[in-house]
Amino acid sequence: MKFPTTFTLKQISEIIDSDYVGDDAFPVYGMNEIHVVEEGDIVFVDHPKYYDKALASKATVVLINKKVDCPDGKALLISDDPFSDFNKLSNYFRPFETAKKSIADSAQIGQDTVIQPNVFIGNNVKIGNNCRIHSNVAIYDNCIIGNNVTIHAGSVLGADAFYYKNRPEGFDKLISGGRVILEDDVDIGALCTIDRGVTGDTTIGKGTKLDNQVHVGHDTVIGKKCLIASQTGIAGCVIIEDEVTLWGQVGTNSGITIGKKAVIMGQTGVTKSVSGGKSYFGTPIEESREKLKQLAYVKKIPGIIEKLKNN
Repeated sequence: MKFPTTFTLKQISEIIDSDYVGDDAFPVYGMNEIHVVEEGDIVFVDHPKYYDKALASKATVVLINKKVDCPDGKALLISDDPFSDFNKLSNYFRPFETAKKSIADSAQIGQDTVIQPNVFIGNNVKIGNNCRIHSNVAIYDNCIIGNNVTIHAGSVLGADAFYYKNRPEGFDKLISGGRVILEDDVDIGALCTIDRGVTGDTTIGKGTKLDNQVHVGHDTVIGKKCLIASQTGIAGCVIIEDEVTLWGQVGTNSGITIGKKAVIMGQTGVTKSVSGGKSYFGTPIEESREKLKQLAYVKKIPGIIEKLKNN
């Protein structure tokens, strides 16, 4: 998430009421999670396991819960609770806006786009030309939709990330201030759910097609010309490269990469990153030919046991 204008380190510290290490005028351009952070961004870290990773990241401001040596060229925001203070910044820079109408006045809708009855389109949404949005679709604030996109009935774009911190009093939610972006020529089936990024974008690339009842988690990036079949569940922060096929009821772990032109057969659990140009099957995931050989060998076990009994 980029800020509307450059802020100083001192200004940011005043928003969250924190101490800081660095020059008062140190420039801050935005905030992001560590997997998408860029120079000029704030990243937060609240566990010693990840201190080094955050301090060595592209972020130039680290919101941290311990006083540590500040790397050259960077600044620190010292906080008792970085998670909560990151939420304060999300609410400050992208606060929730109450809807006044079913289609917001600030929404931009392109030429020859058809909006069917009972569609909700939130604040600052942009929809391109020649799109077709079917009934009971909900498009939350700040989503961006390209040209020639079809979204079938009951789908939801831009719901919050499923991201919580476990505290003694219950689960504390990380505020979602990101967006959903659909590029040109994307088709979204009925009853799909595509969560927005926490601070970045959940993106579906040009020409990709989603079947009915597909879920796409926060900050996931799906490439061009992918096919994703019904009841597939894609976790957050996944990278799916171009021309990947996911058949029905595939599920993925978060933070993995599926390589270009990979084919994932139905009911596979993608528990790790896999390279492109191959077919995969099973849980845990393996190349399909190897997995099918193993299943064939398993079928032979009863006959082998019977022979051993008779010897």
